[in-house]
Amino acid sequence: MVAVIILNWNGSTLLREYLPSVVRNTPSDIARIFVADNGSTDDSLQLLRHDFHTVEVIELNDNYGYAGGYNRAIDAVAEMGGYDYVVLLNSDVLTPDGWLQPLYSYMRSHSEVGAVQPKMLQDRDDDLQEFEYAGAAGGFLDCHGFPYCRGRLFGTVEMDSGQYDDKDNSEPLSVFWASGACLMVRTELYRRVGGLDERFFAHMEEIDLCWRIHLAGSDIKTITAAAVYHLGGGSLPQGNPRKTYLNFRNNLLMLHKNLPAHDAKRLLVVRRLYDTLAFFQAVATLRWGDARAILRAHRDFRTMREQYDGDKPTVNLLTSFHGAQANVVIQYYLLLRRRYSSLRF
Repeated sequence: MVAVIILNWNGSTLLREYLPSVVRNTPSDIARIFVADNGSTDDSLQLLRHDFHTVEVIELNDNYGYAGGYNRAIDAVAEMGGYDYVVLLNSDVLTPDGWLQPLYSYMRSHSEVGAVQPKMLQDRDDDLQEFEYAGAAGGFLDCHGFPYCRGRLFGTVEMDSGQYDDKDNSEPLSVFWASGACLMVRTELYRRVGGLDERFFAHMEEIDLCWRIHLAGSDIKTITAAAVYHLGGGSLPQGNPRKTYLNFRNNLLMLHKNLPAHDAKRLLVVRRLYDTLAFFQAVATLRWGDARAILRAHRDFRTMREQYDGDKPTVNLLTSFHGAQANVVIQYYLLLRRRYSSLRF
């Protein structure tokens, strides 16, 4: 069975809009839906009890963030037994008919694969099929650890015309990371690699988790036969200084903890130079909140990195994984290659 887990914090408006599609289009013969409530103070719990009788509610006593909330919810589901797979599903995701079956079928028939995601498309008011920023058709890291996706490079998001769909009888492409907005993972593997890092609180934590899944010997795929529609920015919108802070800080922590020590030290010197440029760009464009967030992110990284100074990996995935050799910053900003298909690896 599959446990589809939606994490909620004061999100009754999103639950009203998006949960009905999940209930309607999630087959009960293979899955059960859970909402893990992160200590909400709005009417979320009352709404769930009154309007969604088939949904199981896991009540948490505080806001543990994205990482902590999911860790506790998945522990609770694992203790129930019978759920070999969990889906981490954002509360602002619209699930069409047939969204889950291709993910479930692929995981059941490919034991070497630890996690999968569907195509992530934007939930729009029109009929245009546009990739969603957080995941698109599967994510990668470049040679300096910057995340990018098939269908999204930095601020450029492509329309989906099937350009990244799996062809007939072709094996889905392995990706470095899958979107936490709709991530299906083996329950036992999730817990064995330590789950989401709660010190991250939110942002980059699914990339960090996927990195550890690869280090544990499992693969990650995007299954383009399935698609969901994500509103995005439901918790923190793009341009919010809090999001800037978490993305910069957590990206540095992720590199520090998942790279061999000598590789991490060398790479982080280069990253500080890139982040210095980002700081001055924020100042030049009068985005004072973002500028302060970048400074605070580096200050807190210096404090927090000591928590990760234990055993380090011996494998540098940024030198061996597909797409990790590219310098996407140079290709995007200087060579004006704005689509994944135009990148040179």
